[in-house]
Amino acid sequence: MRKIPKRYREFTKKYRDIAKAYEELGAACHAAGPLDDKTRALVKLAISIGARLEGGTHSHVRKALDAGASKEELRHVALLAIQTIGFPPAMAAMSWIDDIVNPDGRPRS
Repeated sequence: MRKIPKRYREFTKKYRDIAKAYEELGAACHAAGPLDDKTRALVKLAISIGARLEGGTHSHVRKALDAGASKEELRHVALLAIQTIGFPPAMAAMSWIDDIVNPDGRPRS
């Protein structure tokens, strides 16, 4: 598992009951349907991209990688957003994906 962001770690320490309830809700939502881990992670990435949530996109990129998604699959999600939310927001999403898959700034593979 990848490192959990400091902001979330601090939140869970200060608001343990809320964090527990949030995590339980997530687990219940995941268990409610037939989608596998990787598909769920890619769907949640797409939702974050569509909502233009940079932090959410970062989080769901990490989770999708943990679930076995490839860099190409992550970028495909951003490309699919072009016709729905427009080119500039999709390019922002591509940069958010690259923030995680290429944190050292090297050219993407």
